[in-house]
Parts: sequence; C-alpha cells; structure tokens
Amino acid sequence: MWELALLGLATLITAASLAIVEWAQEQTLTLDLLKYIGAFVVLYLVAHVAVRRLAPHSDPVILPIVALLNGLGLVIIHRLDLGSAHGENGVVTHPEEANQQVLWTLLGVVVLVAVLALLRDHRTLSSYAYTIGLAGLVFLALPALLPASLSEVNGSKNWIKTGFFNIQPNEVSKVLLIIFTAAFLVQKRDLFTTAGRRVFGIDLPRARDLAPLLLVWAVAIAVLGLENDLGTPMLIFFTVLIMVYIATERVGWVVVGLLLAIVGAIAAYYMFAHLRVRVQVWNDPFKDFYGVGNQPAQALFSFATGGLAGTGLGSGRPTMVPFASTDFVVAAIGEELGLIGLTALLLLYLVLVFRGFRAALMVRDSFGKLLAAGLASTMAIQLFVVVGGVTDLIPLTGLTTPFISYGGSSLLTNYALVAILLRISNAAREPKVTRKPGQPIPDRQTEIVRRA
Repeated sequence: MWELALLGLATLITAASLAIVEWAQEQTLTLDLLKYIGAFVVLYLVAHVAVRRLAPHSDPVILPIVALLNGLGLVIIHRLDLGSAHGENGVVTHPEEANQQVLWTLLGVVVLVAVLALLRDHRTLSSYAYTIGLAGLVFLALPALLPASLSEVNGSKNWIKTGFFNIQPNEVSKVLLIIFTAAFLVQKRDLFTTAGRRVFGIDLPRARDLAPLLLVWAVAIAVLGLENDLGTPMLIFFTVLIMVYIATERVGWVVVGLLLAIVGAIAAYYMFAHLRVRVQVWNDPFKDFYGVGNQPAQALFSFATGGLAGTGLGSGRPTMVPFASTDFVVAAIGEELGLIGLTALLLLYLVLVFRGFRAALMVRDSFGKLLAAGLASTMAIQLFVVVGGVTDLIPLTGLTTPFISYGGSSLLTNYALVAILLRISNAAREPKVTRKPGQPIPDRQTEIVRRA
C-alpha cells in the first residue's frame, strides 16, 4: 500500500507540474496534458502490479522515486518542446521529444517487468559473470570500431546510429561490467585482501595483485582516446574502485586507485587534444563564449537567472542553453525551480542511492551486497559527474541525468538497473522460512563468512 500511495503522490506532482507548464506557456490547457497524465498513470500502475507480484517484498520506495524523477523529466522535456515552438507558414509546430520520451518510458517499464520476470534470483547472474563481462567490453568497444558516420555524435564516438534510432552501447556496458566486477571480486577476494607493503600506516596492495585494477584503468584510457568520451571512463573506473574498497575494506586500494586516476588524467591531458579543449573550457567558459564555451556559459547564466526560488515552471528561457533536454537538463531545472527545486531533486536521488545501499547491507550473500552497492554507486557517481559538469565544478563529460534527460539508451538501462536493485531488495527483505520440527533442512548455498 505504501508504494501505491507514494505513486499517487508522484502522479499528483507530475500532473500539477504539467498543468503549470502548459498554462504558463499556452495560457490554456491542451489535450497533451491528458495524454501525458493518462500514460503516466497507466504505465506506473502496470509497473506497480508487476513489482508487487514478481518481487512482493522489495523496497516500496524505489519505484515511486523513479516514477517521480521520470515524471519531472517529462515535465521539463514538454516545457522545452513548448519553448522551442516555431512558426512555419503561419502554423505553430512543436518538437516531439516529449511524445518520444513517453514511448521510451513505455519501453523502460517493459524492460523493468521483463528483468523481474526472467531474473528470479540475482545470484544467477554470477554464474554467467565472464560472458557478461565479455559482452560489456564488446558494447564498450563497438563504437570505436565503427566508422565515424555510424558512431559519432557531437564529437564523441560513443553511439551506434541506425536509420530509425541511435543508441549508446556504453550505457549497457556500464551495468554489465558492474555485474562482472561483483562476481569477480567475490571469487578472487583473497587476491585483493592480501596485505602488501605498509606505508605511512596504510597497507598498500602488492604490485602483482594490481593487474585487474590496471586493466580497468587501461580500458578507461583507451575509451577516452578512441571514442572522445570522458564520462564513461570516469564512471566505470570510479565505480570499480568503490566496489574494490567495499570488498576489501582496505584504504590502500583507494590510494592506489586515486594515484592511477591522477596519472591517467595528466597523461590523457597531453595525449588527447579534445580533453585539453574541455579543460580549457572548464577553466574559463566565457573566453570563447560564441564557440566551445557557449554551452557551459549559458548554463551558468541559467543558474544565475533561477536564483534561490527559480523563475517558475514555464516562465524561464531554458531553451537558450544548447542540448537543454539531454546533457544540460539540470540547467533548465535550476533556472525554473531555482536552488530550492534543484536541491529537492538531488535529495530524491540521494534517497534512491541510500535505498540501494540499504539493500546491499540487508541482503545475505556477498555477490548481492557488491552488486547492489555497485549499482547504487554508479548512479551516485553519474549524478555527481553530470551536476559537476553543468555547474562548472569539473570538466563536461557528456553523461545524461538518470531518468530525467531525454533519450532512450540511458532510460532503458537505468530501468534494468532498478529492476536488479528491486530483485536484490526483495531477497534482502524476504522473511526467513521457519522450519517445523522434523522437516528436512532446505538446500542453501554454502558461503564462507569472514570473522569480524
């Protein structure tokens, strides 16, 4: 019941926001409002029924937060559609991004239900860890192997373009590599927990044990160089580093990982011209305002215009920011909802990440713990990288905001991620089966538990 009540609240907030946007832009309410609200209600009602049937003990807070984030994303995209309206032969037309986002949401819910239906036990994934890891590397490398005409968008070769739609395979590889890393760390835990040399009170790993981390580091540098993509290497490397720390509880791995990140960043800066351009734009976005610095500079103007409380939904000018519906959707939210609204949005993500870590703490098996922690970590890192890039805290990376930005690849992948989290949460919250005297003990997987 809690999940259904929270979904009702998410629906109310989304519907009210859509009405405010339409009234501010059109001074009237259109049929689009009923279309979007109706689609939202039907999709998440289906998702609720499916989750309660397929994972009845799962966390009742996760799906409503995802619904509200997705709904607010639809609101912002619809608002940008209305703001981008233009006249042709006296007829006013609107872009169709909001309609397409509803379609992607439909497919996302289908992915959510399919994963829950097919994956009845998250531990099954560990049996196919190496196949999944190989698939993740293939998806990651595929755009680099294709010609630029089939893989390059806005300077980054991280797409696969078809005649009907474009997809980002690195979004899929992100989840696949997390699954592989969790299984690998559980199988090879002794390799990572072996103490090496003690320096300044920190146990550093032995040189011969660094091979897996060095391999991830090398893959990240290769992706950065071959695909002109800064966000995916950062996301993968730091997610793996956090998972290694969770598995080993040794600060030495974090120290080594951060040193590798610093060395890699310095080397990449001198090796790749596109990275130098991003750093220069980050250092001073107003130096080339009408060139490469236009996007981040306009985003900073949007935040300044929004101030504390924002201009109000539908009352700002977020269309001044290029790619406002994808890479810079946070700037549009900051302008129209202000610091207060943006903070509330970030708190929603914080609760979602916290619920992911809560499932990691509660689940009994080591693989589930690392998998849930890795999935929650990658969402937190992605949010930090996106918001940090848009606010000029770090260089721009090209990653999108989960569940809010326009696009199908990110949305579908994140729904699959949430489905796995729900499955782990269901296993963690499932009540223990009590055995009556005389009944045989049910089969359980044997697991070695380290002494605290």
